[in-house]
Amino acid sequence: MTSRPLRAMTVLTAAAALGVTAPTASAASAASAAQDGNRRPPRIVTAWASAWNGTAPQALGALFTADGTYTDEAVAVTFRGREEIAGWKARADSLIDNVHVTIGATHLERDRVTVRAVYSGHLKGAPKPFAVPMTTVLDLDENHCRITSDQDHYSLATVLSQSGLPADWTPPGS
Repeated sequence: MTSRPLRAMTVLTAAAALGVTAPTASAASAASAAQDGNRRPPRIVTAWASAWNGTAPQALGALFTADGTYTDEAVAVTFRGREEIAGWKARADSLIDNVHVTIGATHLERDRVTVRAVYSGHLKGAPKPFAVPMTTVLDLDENHCRITSDQDHYSLATVLSQSGLPADWTPPGS
């Protein structure tokens, strides 16, 4: 059985340890979050978003290495090389008015950037526009100047639902 003074000392020591540890961890977490919030996206991410937001499909293709790949996970398609990737942007522009990517947060680790963003637009013929969360994983070349791989993740079901279209809708000419 533990004596009352020893138990009191144990409780006080634990409380003191918790009192010091919790604020320190919270402060570190808050400082990290503030630092991430003030960090600018890597240049390649800004260029990628600008290419999506622009009207020149070749601008998107030019950001990739010659053998780069672009995978749209929501529609299960992959494009290889700058020309196919530019073609995908041209197809998106022909089906979606005001295609727009808004960068939320980015995380760079080695040669990979994870981008949290909002993907928005108005599917032609749909009653309403859409704006859905998207996560994109960009693998970069060793100089971080070109994209070797792009994987876009968003919910096609949510795009269709927000657009007021049925779940089995397919683009014209598909």
